[in-house]
Order: sequence, then C-alpha cells, then structure tokens
Amino acid sequence: MTKFMIKDDFWELFPEAKIGIILCKDIKNQYDHDEEYYATLLKEYGKEGLTYLNLPEFSQNDVVRVWREAYQKFKTKKGARSSIEALLKRINKGDEIRTINPLVDLYNAISLRYALPCGGEDIDKFEGDVLLTKAKGDEDFVTLGSNEAESPYEGEIVYKDDAGVICRCWNWREAVRTMLTEDTHNAFLCIECVDMARVHDFEEALKELAELVQTNLGGHTKIEIMDKDHTHIEIN
Repeated sequence: MTKFMIKDDFWELFPEAKIGIILCKDIKNQYDHDEEYYATLLKEYGKEGLTYLNLPEFSQNDVVRVWREAYQKFKTKKGARSSIEALLKRINKGDEIRTINPLVDLYNAISLRYALPCGGEDIDKFEGDVLLTKAKGDEDFVTLGSNEAESPYEGEIVYKDDAGVICRCWNWREAVRTMLTEDTHNAFLCIECVDMARVHDFEEALKELAELVQTNLGGHTKIEIMDKDHTHIEIN
C-alpha cells in the first residue's frame, strides 16, 4: 500500500500549515465535451483571482507575501516562486492561462479562484511512498522542457518518492515523470495553505475541486486534510 507522508522536518518549519489532498480514482482525463468549457472556466476564475491583488506592489498582496515569506525558510533555486504567484502574475499582466488537460485546467482554475497553490500528479507513476520533506540534495529531478536531471538543494522542501523528486521548491516545478496527462486515471491533487486566516477558503477550494473532478471526469474522489497531527495517508 502506497502512502503519502509529511515528515517532521517539514513541520519544524511550518507547524501550522495545512495540506489538502484529493485522491481521484477511475477518472477519464480527456476533453469529452467542448474544450471551451475549461477555457471559459480558467478565464472566469482568473477574473476572481485578480480581486486578491488590491495593492499596487504585487509582492505585498497577502496571497503573494505569505508564500514569499514561506520560501525564505528553506533553500530555494534562485528566482523560484510559488505556483500561485506565477499564475497570478500571468493574469495580472493580462496573459491567458491556456488549457492543458482537464485535471490541470480544473486545479489551475481553483488555484486562481481561491488564490492558493494547487498541483497534481499521476498516482500510477509513483515509485514507493511519497514524502513532503527536506531534500537530501542528491535526488533525481527532470522538469518539463528539460532533458537533463538536476538535483534539488540540500534542505529544499520537496515532494519525492523512491525514484526522485516529484516537485521542487515545495510547489514551484514538477517532474515530467509523474505529471498529469490525458492517460491519467488515478490522480493525487493537492492544495496548500500557510495562512491560517484562510483556512475556510482552503477547505472550500478542496470541496469545489473534488466536485468539479467528479462532475466532469467521473470516477470518485476522497478529500484528506493533513496537519502536524495527521501526517500520513494511504493513497492506493
């Protein structure tokens, strides 16, 4: 039985963090109906994402600032930013968030609507247990658009399994090996929260994403909320 475990070295840095997991089983991750549905969802939820950017200085908006501060607590690659900052920066510049595949489109839409980092991986591509922990610094990692392996820094917060890193700098860049594709049938989706003032938004985001997946892609979903008192779950 494969497990997802959040190790003590993570909780030492982020004792109040909450990690929401949605386990999606037996889904069909393909555009069975008009792809325009997903494009429209991204556009409309992107407009809602802009409402979180009330201050003229982009980095001072709370939804960006809390993640900038979180990233200062561990070693990161120069220029690495949280996934939600990257999405918000794009829509703030007027750029379009393009469709990729239904699962990715849905979690990107929810990420924008609630201004929280969301991500996802293919459960069937995992090798051994999955950990959220500090990297040793010798793990394998190949990201999209690269043909060369690049190890994380020692002490960097990563998701990893027995074969290497799944996502670097917490939620910055994911590995090609486990990314979601149209062939994905079982998925591991996550939403992360480091701002305790936004726990309600975090919980609502999880519920809505799970509902969108089941409504559009079939199968069934299960939500797990992890904190320092609930540090491991079974994922298959």
